[in-house]
Amino acid sequence: MNQVLEKQAEAEQWEAEQVLAWAAQQFGPAACVASSFGAEDVVLIDLVSRISAPFPIFTLDTDFLFPETYELIDTIEQRYGVTVQRLRAKLAPEEQAQQFGDGLWKRNPDQCCGIRKMEPLKERLRQASAWITGIRREQSPSRRSAKKLEWDSKFGLVKINPLAAWQQADVWAYIRWNKLPYNPLHDRSYPSIGCTHCTRAVLPNEDPRAGRWSGSSKTECGLHLAEAGRNNSL
Repeated sequence: MNQVLEKQAEAEQWEAEQVLAWAAQQFGPAACVASSFGAEDVVLIDLVSRISAPFPIFTLDTDFLFPETYELIDTIEQRYGVTVQRLRAKLAPEEQAQQFGDGLWKRNPDQCCGIRKMEPLKERLRQASAWITGIRREQSPSRRSAKKLEWDSKFGLVKINPLAAWQQADVWAYIRWNKLPYNPLHDRSYPSIGCTHCTRAVLPNEDPRAGRWSGSSKTECGLHLAEAGRNNSL
């Protein structure tokens, strides 16, 4: 926590590559990259590759991802010569249905995310000293206070957000300029892509995250929500 406190203000002036270089120097392979393979995440993986950082990359494979997402994971692995760790829930979809009933994501999406995302994430982060994400402040009100370096009190490790200050236009300019592969669902009005059951295309003038858990008050799966009453920015 001390190195975060000492560097947090300074890091706000760093470019994304500088943030990643600092993380590589401080943590090496004990820092891991969390990727849902959205537009920000392919940018993040490309930046990591450019500085030859030794960070392992993982994704939360809920068993309900879009075919396009699975295809993109394969493409990224081939392009960068990496193996993406695919973290899965202890319960297979059939076992979840037997234990909790069909369509848990409709009746209790928080519980479904807890089983298929949060539990595998917690287990993975116990093995790490820091995790690196592609979240941006512009994405949602709950992410507006994200720092490039912060202490994640929920998981008890350093959280690094190199793209926190980027705008959506910055992300897509980087993708186009560097000809990066990306999920084709983005071209079909899916700015934020999760599981097939809980993601729809957004309509004109809707919030970019309106397609996630549509019809409910839920806007986050819980990965990036700080504990109530805790200040992750120190």
